[in-house]
Amino acid sequence: MITMTSMERMRLMILVLLFFTAIIIWIPKEPLPKLFAEKCYCLEVSFLDVGQGDSILIQTPDGYEMLVDGGPNAAVLRELAHERSFFDRDIDLMVTTHPDLDHIGGLVDVLKRYKIKTILRTENESDKSAAAAFTIAADKEKSELILADAGQVIRLGASTTIQIFSPAGDEKEWESNTSSIVMRVVYGNISFMLTGDAPAEIEEYLVKTYGAQLDSDVLKLGHHGSKTASSEHFLNTVTPEYAVVSAGIENRYGHPHQEVMERVSARNIKTSHTGTDGTVTFETDGKTLWQK
Repeated sequence: MITMTSMERMRLMILVLLFFTAIIIWIPKEPLPKLFAEKCYCLEVSFLDVGQGDSILIQTPDGYEMLVDGGPNAAVLRELAHERSFFDRDIDLMVTTHPDLDHIGGLVDVLKRYKIKTILRTENESDKSAAAAFTIAADKEKSELILADAGQVIRLGASTTIQIFSPAGDEKEWESNTSSIVMRVVYGNISFMLTGDAPAEIEEYLVKTYGAQLDSDVLKLGHHGSKTASSEHFLNTVTPEYAVVSAGIENRYGHPHQEVMERVSARNIKTSHTGTDGTVTFETDGKTLWQK
């Protein structure tokens, strides 16, 4: 049987006292409540820095994920690695707004790396190599396929709603930008308007058809900030607090165009640019919205 001497007991008591004293000193008094604060049950929307193209990652509070477009190349994999858990290899919903390289080029790599449960796309067809490569990769994935049509409402988990405003009608032979899926992502009282490369004539149709239903807190400026989109009438109807330009820095197209940025500035809309700011991320608890 092992027994302790009075000296050993004294030393043990001193060590225990020093241990608890160190804990009391280490724990800051003011931030202590924050250590036990509940994690924000928030929607996170990230406009990924993929160069001259579009790619948007939506992560819902209940763990669902949607990727809208994938930029022109494998840069999207780098951004997804930054924004998601390394061990998570599933994406619930992939959206291809239209079959142009700067929107679907990187999705071929995403399909190889991740398991995609559902793909939402238009019926617009393209004979370009990027579109053909995507179709082959998507067929191999054997994901559930949904063809976009105006009026659809898609539930992304229990908390988030996707409203489809365009295309309406048979868009198979339309010019690819015109066929872009235009959608509104809604969580509580906060919403995000994602427009692909939809031009001003589509915007005008949406304003006449839906009016105030287009109202959103964040707007991705159409066609990377091109002068072919983000018309005054559309901006006045969507009334965003924030606008995002998804484009490469010093790109050869001159995106975003000055006249578009002047229209945005005149309405005191806060603007971010993935080319200069990197990935742009918003969070919302459904009542308030903030940029990370």
